[in-house]
Amino acid sequence: MLKLNKGFAKTGFAFIAAMMAIVLVVSGCSKGGDSGGSKNLASIEGRYAPDAEKPAWQLDSKEEPTDLTWYVNADWWNTDFGNDVVTKKIKEDLNINIKFITGDDTKLNTFFAGGDMPDLITTFDSNSPIVQKAATWALPLNVLAEQYDPYFNKVAAQDTLNWFKLQDGNTYGYPNYSNTQDDYNSGNIPAKTAFIIRKDVYEALGQPAMGTTEQFESVLKGIKQKFPELIPFGFNSIGEGTGSLGDTLQDFIGVPLEDADGGFYNRNLDEDYLAWVKTLNLVHRDGLISDDSFADDSTAFEEKVKAGKYATMLLDGTPQQGGNLQIFFSGNRGKEYIAIDGPQSTKGNSPTLNQSGITGWMISFITKKAKDPAKAIQVFTYLLSEEGQMLMNYGIEGETYQKNADGTVALLPAVKELQQSNPDKFKKEFRMGEFMFFGHDRHKALSGDAFPEAIKQMQEWGKGKLKPHFILENINPDQGTPEARALSAINTKWNSSLVSMIRAKDDAGFESVLNEYKKFLDDNSWEKIVEIRNEKMKANKVKLGLE
Repeated sequence: MLKLNKGFAKTGFAFIAAMMAIVLVVSGCSKGGDSGGSKNLASIEGRYAPDAEKPAWQLDSKEEPTDLTWYVNADWWNTDFGNDVVTKKIKEDLNINIKFITGDDTKLNTFFAGGDMPDLITTFDSNSPIVQKAATWALPLNVLAEQYDPYFNKVAAQDTLNWFKLQDGNTYGYPNYSNTQDDYNSGNIPAKTAFIIRKDVYEALGQPAMGTTEQFESVLKGIKQKFPELIPFGFNSIGEGTGSLGDTLQDFIGVPLEDADGGFYNRNLDEDYLAWVKTLNLVHRDGLISDDSFADDSTAFEEKVKAGKYATMLLDGTPQQGGNLQIFFSGNRGKEYIAIDGPQSTKGNSPTLNQSGITGWMISFITKKAKDPAKAIQVFTYLLSEEGQMLMNYGIEGETYQKNADGTVALLPAVKELQQSNPDKFKKEFRMGEFMFFGHDRHKALSGDAFPEAIKQMQEWGKGKLKPHFILENINPDQGTPEARALSAINTKWNSSLVSMIRAKDDAGFESVLNEYKKFLDDNSWEKIVEIRNEKMKANKVKLGLE
């Protein structure tokens, strides 16, 4: 994040130089190639005949294994392949060997600079210049499907393909955890946000309501009196963002996603939201929010979750905190965290909780340098298929899981016991739930083993409260532009302003910080940023068929 201050000269110009290098490198990839990438694709004559009703990996007669190099733009990715249940089965079914390479943006850019490209690339930023220029270095998935594996179109979501379509009409990348409107409508996507309270605290206080600002303040005071050893209210680690006190709280109280005209709405300045921020300021003045919470990193926050130190929390990412919540749950029966309605809109709005959007998370591509593009698209089809999804989530039927009469799935007792007693060994030997290229939440709904017991009630509470935020995805100014740098400074300013508003010593201090933030917007191209966001929101609505 950049501030437009004295430090910008050094940091900002370094950032600009880096972004120019990326743009130059990526644009250089297009020399001598057609944008569609459909020319000169290798022939599969005599190898197999594509069939729209059958996946190509089941048809391919190629006898020798195909070696694929797959770059994942994350140092933490597990590069092992073929030694655990999941990847061993992938290796056998597809007759492939995958060599994973990992790194960061710097390493990713070296591929484009040197021309020694891997067969597949997975990155995590759909707004990056590399992704936006995919036509210059990647093969279009729609063309590959037509020529090598038309079954791909049966397992890929059409809405997702349309969402990632570039101006040339081709789709080059496909994500994991891409939720479409149909996915939201299905009810199979669990909520990941909840306002939670320790059960013993909740019952000791008579199961109080905390919906209004007055109730919220009163209950926290009661917690401090009866449970002085606990922190009355906690929230996700803030870091350089807003933890769960920014857009998460806005979603929780149902702040609108757009203005009355369907344009961009600055939710940070919404009256309803600011009324709750003011309430957080009041409870902070009463000593009901620990100052440590503003400084805690994710590790410190997680340790307090494990220990049950917070009486209440506005928690975003319940699955990510599932292990920590389960640790407290297992050792403190009767004190476990439960979800309640918590803060509610002062205007009567219903919650609009967010989940993974249509953009998803990891985005994977097949490069123009792929040695066997037919096999590469087979990998996509396989992992997107029901067979691949079940393998990635649950392993092999009869070996790691069984199907129940009602259609649900359960891990075999020995496998589940290992998962709970020795997670590291489970991860190394099985890898279920980890190798999630093209993974999707809907398959989690098949099994009670998909999520820890500690968060199931929270997910149940969240049913019916999700609302897609598709129109707000990817609407920021393009990286490297003056508006993008201004927005980075604005985001940093909002981070510090929100914390300062909550920690303000009096009403005058609160208003002073808020007014300073509003002036900062005016001084940093806010109108231009809103204009760009409005244009991109309109484009999103066209992609979604809303206009």
